[in-house]
Amino acid sequence: MCELLAMSANVPTDIVFSFTGLAERGGVTGPHIDGWGITFYEGKGSRTFKDARPSSESHIAQLIKSYPIKSEVVISHIRQANRGCVSLENTHPFTRELWGQYWTYAHNGQLSDYESKFTGKRFNAVGDTDSEMAFCWIMDQVVEKFGDAAPDDMLVVYRFVATLADELRALGVFNMILSDGEHLMIFCSNNLCYITRRAPFGKAKLIDTDVVVDFNKETTPNDVVTVIATRPLTKDEQWNVLGAGEWKLFKKGELLIA
Repeated sequence: MCELLAMSANVPTDIVFSFTGLAERGGVTGPHIDGWGITFYEGKGSRTFKDARPSSESHIAQLIKSYPIKSEVVISHIRQANRGCVSLENTHPFTRELWGQYWTYAHNGQLSDYESKFTGKRFNAVGDTDSEMAFCWIMDQVVEKFGDAAPDDMLVVYRFVATLADELRALGVFNMILSDGEHLMIFCSNNLCYITRRAPFGKAKLIDTDVVVDFNKETTPNDVVTVIATRPLTKDEQWNVLGAGEWKLFKKGELLIA
């Protein structure tokens, strides 16, 4: 299956260290060779990089590993195709506009018997993956529930999305990351974990390649950074592992809904 990576931080932060570990799983330490992508939010804008080549061989991935783009919200994905061909349009993350904001989504897992359920209304898939169809279905359900204007309390939206994700989990494996550029939601079907780093910061070493970082030299005492991954990326830190059906919501690195 695919693997996910995301970050929520209270200050613009680069994800070079974590992405370096994830990229190795795209053909070196893992079988996820069917494309990869990453989205960085910058204010209300976002920039997305995708490649249908394995992340371990991609020149674009090499750029991301060497160029410290700073963002408060990042979503990334490496793909092992099971639904849909290997192509750019089937590469995560996927993005749609709703309520004047870019919503970005990535999925790890495989669904079955979903064709009759995912009938597009306002949102339609460009590619032919179950993942993108599920995203469009979620967005359609959100519009149907809340209308064409965002509610004052966005937490009610994410609570509703959690019920939709649980409904999708009944169709198969559904690990999901979703963001409106401000909040970052994660939903676990079988494999998802996170770590929140704050002062006092220490050193960490990647599992997938011989890279060590001293976060104390890269941060300030006020920084809060939460990193989400399918499997732990570092070997000397304690990651929080989610259970089946469990979900979390983060904003600026802090946990809003446990």
